[in-house]
Amino acid sequence: MSVEIRELGKDKGRLRDFLDVVDGIYKDDPSYVRALDMEISDKLDVKKNPFFEHAEGTAWVAYRNGSPVGRITAQIDHEHLKRYQDEAGFFGYLDTYDDPEVAGALLDEASRWLKARGMKKIRGPFSLSINEELGCLVDGFDRPPMILMPHHRPYQSALIEKAGLTKLKDFYAWRYTPGAVPVRAQKAHDEIAAMPEVKVRPVDPGDVSNELAIIMDVFNDAWSDNWGFVPATKSELEKAAKDLKLILMPEITRIVTIDGEAAAVAVGLPNINELTSDFRGKLGPVEIAKLLYRLKVRGPKSGRLYILGIKKKFRNIRKYGGLSAYLFVAMNRSAHYLGMTDAELSWTVEDNAPINVAIKLMGGWVYKTYRVFERPLG
Repeated sequence: MSVEIRELGKDKGRLRDFLDVVDGIYKDDPSYVRALDMEISDKLDVKKNPFFEHAEGTAWVAYRNGSPVGRITAQIDHEHLKRYQDEAGFFGYLDTYDDPEVAGALLDEASRWLKARGMKKIRGPFSLSINEELGCLVDGFDRPPMILMPHHRPYQSALIEKAGLTKLKDFYAWRYTPGAVPVRAQKAHDEIAAMPEVKVRPVDPGDVSNELAIIMDVFNDAWSDNWGFVPATKSELEKAAKDLKLILMPEITRIVTIDGEAAAVAVGLPNINELTSDFRGKLGPVEIAKLLYRLKVRGPKSGRLYILGIKKKFRNIRKYGGLSAYLFVAMNRSAHYLGMTDAELSWTVEDNAPINVAIKLMGGWVYKTYRVFERPLG
């Protein structure tokens, strides 16, 4: 029987299929961690997700013989279009069985939707924007993904290519072991720490909204030239502050000021995937109790360096050249103190040589690669 593609719309049963289809796709995959249903349904809700204040989108489920066999979203980010004027629309949340017909049908449906709205190319996966999960995993299937990072079956990228999309960019996730740091990095840390005008503090958990505004001001300046960068809006920052407040660990955050001006930031997140891997997407009273115990009492054993940024004006001052090493060593020390034995720094773009070389010198190694694909909409 041929593949049938049905749009989500307001059909709650179809939303349930969108959420549950991954159970069959990733059955017996020990590395897969199902995202919380509430998290995904809120992301897809145009009333709850501030992304849709500057974007539009929809989602579909693929069926064969009446059973769900895949899913996808399509979205247009008008902030991206305003910045790049490249007529690119995005797809995301592409998960399918190893079936070229299913993957092709879903990508074709997303392409038709984007083309009807004036887009000239389809790009992805982005779930839903570049500031969230991006890329299809193409290397590193043997370890579970960290918080806010995607996971896929090894065949998924091949199905995307079979549907006519080609590689646009690769992105790296770097792994490192908290504890000892290279002598060179420690020396750079100590030199920065000795400068009287340099002050450092953790994020204040009692004032997350204002602290996040400081962090994003530095981040937006530091990352503005990075590939595909789109700054977060005020509404998105407020939503992020609300979400992060629940899991924020001040010990693995840093705000650096130089002569009183915010100059550099680093934000690490506890790896919630490690703590929710047995929840199967649910977050009821029992799961909430387990999560709080595992987060606050037992403590996570892994974490992700989610944001690291240095304002351009300070990057261009020679004496502050060790700021990135300073932050890395400080964060590494805190993670080790908290008992974390595994850490990830992600993501970086494949052709950002200065950053990638610096991470390697500080003891990191690439352990996962994510690929973004593109296809013209003829």
